[in-house]
Amino acid sequence: MIREKSCGAVIFYRDSKILYLVEQMIQGHYALCKGHVEGNETEMQTAAREIREETGLEVTFIPGFREKTEYSPYSGCIKEVVYFLAEAKGKANRVQPEEVSALLWLEYNQAMRFLTYDSDKKILANARKHIK
Repeated sequence: MIREKSCGAVIFYRDSKILYLVEQMIQGHYALCKGHVEGNETEMQTAAREIREETGLEVTFIPGFREKTEYSPYSGCIKEVVYFLAEAKGKANRVQPEEVSALLWLEYNQAMRFLTYDSDKKILANARKHIK
């Protein structure tokens, strides 16, 4: 059995309301920002690097939030994904074109409608509770 690990974050921005970042991936689905661990990176280092690569954002991680999910992306593989909670210092305006088609800043209910996978929706719901 092959094991893979990715790390990412629920990214939010405080404007007059809280907006959450949802990525439209080039494959067509909508997801939270995440990517594979490289070398000896820590989970948080991986999340920060992936956020910078995919969005150009600098973020501040919010202590006390770490959620994990597992799934099988293909036969014979189990993938673990660890998510943190991160506040953006500004809104992203660039994407990593090899992976991301668009960045959407959405209110909670909109983000829940856009996200493709139930696991991402669960992570977002838990992150929202942590912010409040």
